[in-house]
Amino acid sequence: MNFLQDKIALVTGADGGLGRAVTRALLDAGALVVGVSRKIQQTDFPDPSFTAMRAETSNPEAAVKMVDAVVARFGRIDILAHLVGGFAGGKTVAETDDATFRLMLDINLHSAFYVLRSVIPHMRKSGGGRIIAIGSRAAESPGPGVAAYSASKAALVSLIQTVALENKDLAITANVLLPGTMDTPANRQAMPAADISKWVQPASVASLIVWLAGPAGKDVSGAVIPVYGQSL
Repeated sequence: MNFLQDKIALVTGADGGLGRAVTRALLDAGALVVGVSRKIQQTDFPDPSFTAMRAETSNPEAAVKMVDAVVARFGRIDILAHLVGGFAGGKTVAETDDATFRLMLDINLHSAFYVLRSVIPHMRKSGGGRIIAIGSRAAESPGPGVAAYSASKAALVSLIQTVALENKDLAITANVLLPGTMDTPANRQAMPAADISKWVQPASVASLIVWLAGPAGKDVSGAVIPVYGQSL
């Protein structure tokens, strides 16, 4: 399965619970993967097609520097899998402090905006690209106590749909996935009593990202794709 042979894939949040599955799936499909996070190391993925790059994507200058470094080394970016995200909850809107609201916007929205703003001109210059971002079920089905998180993810959906419309003149697609609770080490630790049999497997999300990045995904753009598993 090398249908992404020689494609350059940029994966933000590559060392997270989902990021590891996505990075591995892209490598298995033949892509050259640049994995980005604040703490990622080359040894995280012992594969000659993997390059680790440390960066803070919620900083606009750092995002530009990171994208420019990828293009300088590889010549282009064919695939962007933006997986950076974070969660904070447990308080009503009236109880939510400014720092928490800003944090959710920084992690879930601003980081995507800065990376997209940096990547899109390079994709347009090369005449195509695939953009896939990770939202959340909470973007469309918010619940009590998660206002800052839900709002940031809902804004991400709007951002990605706008990118799809603005770049439909070229072969650039942009889609956002809305997974339910995923079976990651962090979620298991945070919710030890939960029924994990209903959680979404990171490998399932990774497979969908690879499909959207491949030849079969060329006609899908502007889509908001639910990945809810058994928790429908």
